[in-house]
Amino acid sequence: MAETENRPSNFIRNIIDSDLSSGKHQQTHTRFPPEPNGFLHIGHAKSICLNFGIAQDYKGLCNLRFDDTNPEKEDINYVKSIQEDVSWLGFKWDNDICYSSNYFDQLHGYAVELIEKGLAYVCFLSPDQAREYRGTLTEAGKNSPHRDTSVEENLALFEKMRNGEFKEGECVLRAKIDMASSFMVLRDPIIYRIRFVHHHQTADKWCIYPMYDFTHCISDALEGITHSLCTLEFQDNRRLYDWVLDNISLECHPQQIEFSRLNLEYTIMSKRKLNDLVVNNHVEGWDDPRMPTIAGLRRRGYTPGSVVEFCKRIGVTKQDNMIEMGMLEACIRDDLNENAPRAMAVLDPIKVVIENYDADKVEQLVAPNHPSIEEMGTREVPFTRELYIEREDFRIEANKKFKRLVLNKEVRLRNAYVIKAERIEEDDNGNITTIFCSYDPETLGKNPTDGRKVKGVIHWVSASECIDAEVRQYDRLFNVPNPAAAEAFSEVLNPDSLTVITHAKLEPSLANAVAEQGFQFERMGYYCRDNKSDSLVFNQTVGLRDSWAKIENA
Repeated sequence: MAETENRPSNFIRNIIDSDLSSGKHQQTHTRFPPEPNGFLHIGHAKSICLNFGIAQDYKGLCNLRFDDTNPEKEDINYVKSIQEDVSWLGFKWDNDICYSSNYFDQLHGYAVELIEKGLAYVCFLSPDQAREYRGTLTEAGKNSPHRDTSVEENLALFEKMRNGEFKEGECVLRAKIDMASSFMVLRDPIIYRIRFVHHHQTADKWCIYPMYDFTHCISDALEGITHSLCTLEFQDNRRLYDWVLDNISLECHPQQIEFSRLNLEYTIMSKRKLNDLVVNNHVEGWDDPRMPTIAGLRRRGYTPGSVVEFCKRIGVTKQDNMIEMGMLEACIRDDLNENAPRAMAVLDPIKVVIENYDADKVEQLVAPNHPSIEEMGTREVPFTRELYIEREDFRIEANKKFKRLVLNKEVRLRNAYVIKAERIEEDDNGNITTIFCSYDPETLGKNPTDGRKVKGVIHWVSASECIDAEVRQYDRLFNVPNPAAAEAFSEVLNPDSLTVITHAKLEPSLANAVAEQGFQFERMGYYCRDNKSDSLVFNQTVGLRDSWAKIENA
């Protein structure tokens, strides 16, 4: 049984609890079976957390198995990226990595067994003819003219397929089930097709490859899987899953259980469409921080814990629904608010000159790395006569709600002194270029001694001691909540999904940030150092508040 935890149960765990209690199984054995034809996305993370999480909680086993039956679209680089993603999320597969191609000999043998039982035949219908014979949802299909070919002839034809004596598309091997079935998947489905392509695991040994529905159930059975968990679109396929296992000489018969897939607002979960984004250069690659891929989320600054927590919060049900992006962002905010050190960065700088501060002085001020966790320590931040602050943090005139710097008024610099704006300098176009201030030297770490109240606090960096960096600001990749419903998803891409700031001004301690390390840029949001750039680049992970909730409500 699962260890007792303060966690919600779900219908899959209820089934497992019942199976273990009844003695049907002594141990759970799940698997995560991705096809290596692209990078994994957040929807796959849900399946990873479900399959590996069940194995952990029930002290069972979970295999990582690559469904590599379609070598035309697969690549060894995808195999490597998937392994990295699973490991990054904190899970470890049991036994060696599995491949469906490991079982190609056995799969071929079971296909021969079906032919010998009169339950499979070689069909020479063209794809167009096969569609015509298949029927519709309201009209039964028609038997192929090749359906009653003798066992002996089918065995000989299948052997010719195996030996490469037919062209691609000339014929296929089909299961003989029921062309009148109300389930389209049972209308004599294809179980083998011819492909003259190099395979990343088996090289050129095979020129026939099994279909997913034939491969998957047999692979599960060969590995001793007890509960085969998949998303709802495979619900009808369960009938074929069971039919194959019922008609071959394998004793193990795993139970397929379907759950709802993850649908997340403002993005898409189709690997084909994600691949289109990459191929058509709408994004930089599979790991673009705007992509919903695990690699993209990682590069953007999401932590393994935040992704796992998100999968836990959305739960496991049989009901399809659309999850708000805000729920995912809340998970990373909660994580980084607790764990990210603080730093100061000015993204849209305007210069401040403190006229009563020594021009040659560089004062090292001490700032906490976290406002409430002393164990995270402190850092030194250089303070000088000339500083940068955010342009939006200054107004010539403002009402009382503006708690920043206003001409002839005071504000506190974070972890530093109280300053007062005395005058400004403008260029020929009337744009403010410099704010001239005075500072109160008695206000370092304390309020003014005369009792006056200074309510606002703004961040800053030293103009002479700061470092330049590129900062990438990210927005939703699409500008509609459900881009999958659009006629052309490329037409609903958000043109403002990426803004690049080339000369942001950062406190010097950030020069030592390591790749993927997350920070809260005080008053600006959460950022991490990019894991691909050799230069100093920070990617925005998420803002401090859910600004999109306000936009959508408006």
